[in-house]
Amino acid sequence: MNTILLIDDETKMLNLLELYLTPHDYSCVKKNNGYDAIQYMKNHPVDLIILDIMMPELNGFHTCEKIRKFSTVPIIMLTARGEKDDIVKGLNVGADDYITKPFDEDELVARVNALLRRKTCYEQIEDSEQLTRGGFTLDGHTYTLKYENQILSLTLKEYNILHSLMKNTDRVYTREQLLLMVWDINSKTDIRTVDSHIRNLRDKLKKAGFPIENHLKTIWGIGYQWKI
Repeated sequence: MNTILLIDDETKMLNLLELYLTPHDYSCVKKNNGYDAIQYMKNHPVDLIILDIMMPELNGFHTCEKIRKFSTVPIIMLTARGEKDDIVKGLNVGADDYITKPFDEDELVARVNALLRRKTCYEQIEDSEQLTRGGFTLDGHTYTLKYENQILSLTLKEYNILHSLMKNTDRVYTREQLLLMVWDINSKTDIRTVDSHIRNLRDKLKKAGFPIENHLKTIWGIGYQWKI
């Protein structure tokens, strides 16, 4: 049984999420602030997080940033803040998906199912399986990208994007193809999410000093490719 960590300062919302998820054989752990949730994670394994943004003391953005320092667990941000800037910021700090309130129960469960299917798929990769392309090594066990003596931790979505591109170098993938491969065939995720994730991933790699501009290419009007 997969364990989902629910983080929201509203008890009614925590109870509602639990009500929606438990019939689908998910075990829910409820925390009403980011500090308690992080402490729980450091001592207990969880398979996915549903995280509110507007919380006192430590908001969802800062909570997500702190979690990403030690974990690649999939994170869905669930919030009333649906402006584009908030969505981009959420993805930039490490969220894998973003759902706005009010939300549809079936869509929430579908997105949870999709993320966990992807997580399970990549966890089945052999420890020794690695992709090495153009001096970069993508490690499917540690969710890291290595270049020379540098190692950079990746989120699940970042890993999936790079894995999709690097396994077929020089092939150009459209945004629609990446959406189907990395998110889910039944996902209602907006196509612009692909661009946001690629942009955030490129910025992250550049800040780490990786010469990503020579490899992760934007093919204008079409999509993206990994170039050697």
